[in-house]
Amino acid sequence: MRLVVDCRYIRRDGRHDGISRYTAGITGALGLLVPLTMLIDDERQLALLPDLPWARTRPVTHPLEPLIPRVVNRLQPDVVFSPMQTSGSLGRRYGLVLTLHDLIYYRHRTPPAEFAWWVRLLWRVAYLSYLPQRVLLGRADEVVTVSATVAAEIAKHRLTRKRVTVVPNAPDTAPLAEAAPGPRQRSLVYMGAFIAYKDVATLVRAAALLPGWTLHLASRISATERAGLEQVAADAGGADLVFHDGVDDAEYARLLDEATALVSASRDEGFGIPVVEAMSRGVPVVLSDIPIFREVGGDAAIYARVGDPKSFAAAVRRLEDVGEWRRRSNTALAHVATYSWDASAARLLPVLQRVAASRHR
Repeated sequence: MRLVVDCRYIRRDGRHDGISRYTAGITGALGLLVPLTMLIDDERQLALLPDLPWARTRPVTHPLEPLIPRVVNRLQPDVVFSPMQTSGSLGRRYGLVLTLHDLIYYRHRTPPAEFAWWVRLLWRVAYLSYLPQRVLLGRADEVVTVSATVAAEIAKHRLTRKRVTVVPNAPDTAPLAEAAPGPRQRSLVYMGAFIAYKDVATLVRAAALLPGWTLHLASRISATERAGLEQVAADAGGADLVFHDGVDDAEYARLLDEATALVSASRDEGFGIPVVEAMSRGVPVVLSDIPIFREVGGDAAIYARVGDPKSFAAAVRRLEDVGEWRRRSNTALAHVATYSWDASAARLLPVLQRVAASRHR
């Protein structure tokens, strides 16, 4: 089987986002199972990718992206795996497996502010109906998604008649044997974006109800977003917030190893990578009670009512009991052991083999 993985979604600044991390994790694990070629558009992407053969072409944002198969056909792949659903497909002479991570923006349609105005306009138009998704997924031979929750949504909205396989996200490192030793600080960690549906404001208001606790906001944040959360804290009577404005992997691990819990009040997710990252270090998680977090967090997580700061504060206080913290930590380590890039690649490989075989019938 000649396999090409579309790695053009890897970031160029040396720091993963969710799609970039998924791409790198799956590619690295697949590369241990079968020969493959990585398709990139910028050699800076190689810093975040495994040491595997690669070919360079134009970026996915190029106007001629629909015709990218004219380039990819030269590599003579049997099958191409794309970690997104937007890879071009016109004129392809190979099998194609596309990935749909979530349907969040049908429920929360505001596009990311950093996009150009014309991209934001097209974004809003694209999410007016499910038709564009049906067209995108209809070009694939099979479809992959990252959770059973999203797979159920795909079926509910009849987005594709193609076979759908769940290939989950995973932490980048194996779970620790046990949580890092030493006393835990009264600190909470949030890792994620600051867009509206993430509802970070609820976490800030919960922190205001927890005197003596610190909420660490680890992700990159704009000056406007920071000012908004500082105002939320002031209106709530004050909260101890630490804005890290982005951390590397080592700093993130240190924050988790000193923290009592990772927290997320998100109202919607396709998976929630920070949840498995924290659990892999034996850190309990306090999460909004939504279906995807029930799937990913299982019995290891403590759940709080969506949008309810008092509920989040009460959930955090449960972890002040050392016995409860230890039980949640051990349960998290046991639960997260079911998630690994090797396991996800093992789920994906039969899909790729099946599609490749179908092209030779």
